Amino acid sequence: MGSVFPRGKVSDIAFDATLRAAAPHQREREGNLAINIQTPDLREKVKERKVGSDILFVVDASGSMGAKKRMVAAKGAILSLLTDAYQRRDRVGMVAFRKENAEILLPFTSSLELAHQRLRELPTGGKTPLALGLLKGLELSSREKDTHRILVLLSDGKANVGFDGSPLEDAKGVARRIREEGIEMVVIGTEDGRLELAKEVAEAAQAQYIKLPEVTPDLVAGTVKGLHFPG
Repeated sequence: MGSVFPRGKVSDIAFDATLRAAAPHQREREGNLAINIQTPDLREKVKERKVGSDILFVVDASGSMGAKKRMVAAKGAILSLLTDAYQRRDRVGMVAFRKENAEILLPFTSSLELAHQRLRELPTGGKTPLALGLLKGLELSSREKDTHRILVLLSDGKANVGFDGSPLEDAKGVARRIREEGIEMVVIGTEDGRLELAKEVAEAAQAQYIKLPEVTPDLVAGTVKGLHFPG
């Protein structure tokens, strides 16, 4: 995408820029070379780095209403994103939280086949350890440093399992850590009515919040794609 004066040893010469720098000095340089290039002429390439994204779905699989729909919607969105992930160098993963645990159902991958295999069964039921789910998502995303990291939370925010304090406050604390880590967070709230607990988690992370009381694979996939590839 351009050229610069090299800093130290030249590792990748920008030949066009080097030739342009040398051209005005050819008459004054001695020798029988067709083109006499000297050290001050050297230019180095500046490359645009095309970095893919690691998109991690953190999904509420607890016994709260709509858990099965959330899981099915997340799976459908993952498969949709992976269908054309190769061109964008993206990878997608999934963490589910239920009972008193958070589990990596799908590690980051660009393989559609692996996603089909790992997401064949989608267990639901039990309590809602929202903080644990976010913590597992933070740990998994933090391992990736050279990508654009996106964490998509699907939950109604009704946490009832935490660490030592309020389950919701614990979840908001982890959400703030996600922001501090530089991970972009998107919260898709699946709650009905006026109670918007998932929105509080989004605000703690300064994340985008989208309320989708009815979640379907197409809606979730369209929402994520719209945020990830606007326009």
